[in-house]
Amino acid sequence: MRWLLPAGVQDAARTILVGRALRAFADGYVAVLLPAYLLALGFGQMEVGVLSTATLAGSALATLAVGGMGHRWPQHRLLLFAALLMTATGLGFAGLSSFWPLAVVAFVGTLNPSSGDVSVFLPLEHARLAAAAEGQARTALFARYTVTGSLCAAFGALAAGIPAWAVMLTGIAMLDALRGMFLLYAAIGAIVWLLYRRLEDGIDASAPKPAPLGPSRRTVFKLAALFSVDAFAGGLVVNSLLALWLFDRHGLSLAAAGTFFFWAGLLTTASQWIAPWVAQRIGLLNTMVFTHIPANICLILAALAPGLEWSLALLFARSALSQMDVPTRTAYVMAVVTPPERAAAASFTAVPRSLASAVSPSLGGALFAAGALAAPLILCGALKITYDLALWRAFRHHEKESS
Repeated sequence: MRWLLPAGVQDAARTILVGRALRAFADGYVAVLLPAYLLALGFGQMEVGVLSTATLAGSALATLAVGGMGHRWPQHRLLLFAALLMTATGLGFAGLSSFWPLAVVAFVGTLNPSSGDVSVFLPLEHARLAAAAEGQARTALFARYTVTGSLCAAFGALAAGIPAWAVMLTGIAMLDALRGMFLLYAAIGAIVWLLYRRLEDGIDASAPKPAPLGPSRRTVFKLAALFSVDAFAGGLVVNSLLALWLFDRHGLSLAAAGTFFFWAGLLTTASQWIAPWVAQRIGLLNTMVFTHIPANICLILAALAPGLEWSLALLFARSALSQMDVPTRTAYVMAVVTPPERAAAASFTAVPRSLASAVSPSLGGALFAAGALAAPLILCGALKITYDLALWRAFRHHEKESS
C-alpha cells in the first residue's frame, strides 16, 4: 500500500491515512442518519440543531485540552483513548433514547455532524503527519489525508441508505436499523484502536518533542481568529442540517440524500486531489481563497434556486470547490510554525473552529424551525466570503509557505 504515500514520506504515515479512512466512512453515514434517527426518536428540528451543537462544543473542549496539555503524554496514547471514546459514543447512541443522556454522549463523544473532521483525532493526526514529511511532500501528504477522508466519507454517505434497504428486505423496524448503524460506528472505533496500537514505534521515534506555542503564537492566534469565522459559517450548514434542508425544502428521501452526499463527496475528493498541484503554482494562500469564494456564491444561489435540479447542480458545483482549502490550510499552518509547535498549533487553530461551529448549528436549526429555510445557506455563504477576503488581506504578504 505504498501508493498511499507521496515520495519522501515516512511509512508510518500510512497508518494514519488508514485510520482516517475508517473514521471518515463512519462520519459520512452518521452525518446523514443523525437527523433521521433523532426525528425517529420523536425529536424536532430544534433538538437536531442542539445535539449537533453539543457534539461540536465537546470536540472543541477536547481539542483545547490536547493543545494545552497534550504534550505531557505520548501522542499514540491519546489516539488510543480517542478511539475508545469513539466506540463508547456509538454504543451510547445505539442504547439511549432520551434527549439529555444523548446530549451528554454527544458532548463528550466523537460524533461528527459536519462534512469535515472536527474531532480530537484531528490535531493529533496532523502533528504526526507533519513530522513525516517536509515542504511540498508535506502538502501532498495532507492532500492524501484530506482526499482519503473525503472519498471514504462519500461512500459512508452512500451507506446511509442501508437502513432503508434493511427495512425493505428484512422487515426490521427503521429505528432498529438506525441503531444498528451506530453499533457499526462503535465497531469501527474498536478497529481504529487496534490499528493505532501500531503507532507506538512509528513516527514517535523521529518526531520533534512536542512543545506549547512559543515564537509562532501571534501568527497562530491570528489564523485561529479568522478560521473561527469560517467555522461559524460552516456550522450553519453542517451535513446533518443540509440533509434536513433537503428533506424539508425539496422532500428528498433518506436514500436520495445519501446518494447526493456520495456524489458531492466524490467531487470534493477530486478537487482536493488536485489542490497540491494548484497550490504549487499559485501558492497555498491563493488556493485557499480563490477556490472558496466561488463555492460560497454557489451556496447562496442554491438557497435561492427555484427547483430541486438547480439547487442540486449548484450544491454539486460548491462541492467541487469548497474543500480545496482544507489540505492547503493544514499545510499552511504546519509551514508557518516551528516543528515542536505543530501539535499545539493544530489544536489552537482547530479549537476556535470547533467552538465557533458549535454555536451555529443551533441557530441553523432555529431558523429552519421558524420556516426561514434559505436563511442558513445565505448567511453561511456571505460569512465565508467575508472570511476569504479578510484572510487574503491579512496574510497575502506572508513569506513562509513551504518550509
